[in-house]
Amino acid sequence: MAAILAGCALSLAGLVLQTVLNNALAGPSIIGVSSGAGLFTALITFFPAYLTLIPLAAFAGALIATLLVYFIAKKTGASRMTIVLSGAAVSSFLGAFTDTILTIKPDTAISRIGFLIGGLSGVTMDGIKLPGILIFISFVLVFIFSYDLNVLSLGDETAKSLGLNVAKFRFIFIVLSSLLAGSAISFAGLLGFIGLIVPHAARFIIGYDNRLLVPVTALLGSSFALFCDILARTIFAPYEIPVGIIMSFLGGPFFIYLLLKQRRRLIDA
Repeated sequence: MAAILAGCALSLAGLVLQTVLNNALAGPSIIGVSSGAGLFTALITFFPAYLTLIPLAAFAGALIATLLVYFIAKKTGASRMTIVLSGAAVSSFLGAFTDTILTIKPDTAISRIGFLIGGLSGVTMDGIKLPGILIFISFVLVFIFSYDLNVLSLGDETAKSLGLNVAKFRFIFIVLSSLLAGSAISFAGLLGFIGLIVPHAARFIIGYDNRLLVPVTALLGSSFALFCDILARTIFAPYEIPVGIIMSFLGGPFFIYLLLKQRRRLIDA
């Protein structure tokens, strides 16, 4: 259940971010969303009485990080590469705070290694109840607004000419992507690359209509996370490795491929 929920949430968050930011390289782990959620998740462990609010804290951190990246990119010229570089800077900065907290407080309620890499071995049913509800609500809302996501993907000027309130819907989708990513990170840790890989795979299969992409991305993301989790449990059995390692092995080369592809496009332009 944890693998299914985390895969669905992070993949959908990646799809929404790539569409809203008009950037094929966007993803929760790439542009700092995961780092923001991770920092706030680590911070709340200083308040044991409020550990049940970890999903909401992770959402707040993800939202703040996303808005910060968007603000920096907009102020410095919101090109595709600027967004990625801004996200990398924010991710590194927030990640340093998270590392510091987990280092000086080793008895924290979350496992340092499992959280930073991303893992599902310590998840309980109680731990995924609230995140599961938030992920389901977010999925339904993204699906309901999928037509508006299509319009937004056409660019700001075209979307405005079609009557879409661009600022309003961009903010709505940023909030939803943050809620999806934050909810998953609250119990699965900083799983990387799944939000980058899966939306591209879904587009390759069915095209660019978000009304179809949303459910297909959710299904593919859940399947991919489940597949990686099975590998993590069996490849070195009886030892289990964090599922985030498997995702990084698969996602790293794909990210490099996308970078080279973007560079070729810039050169051709």
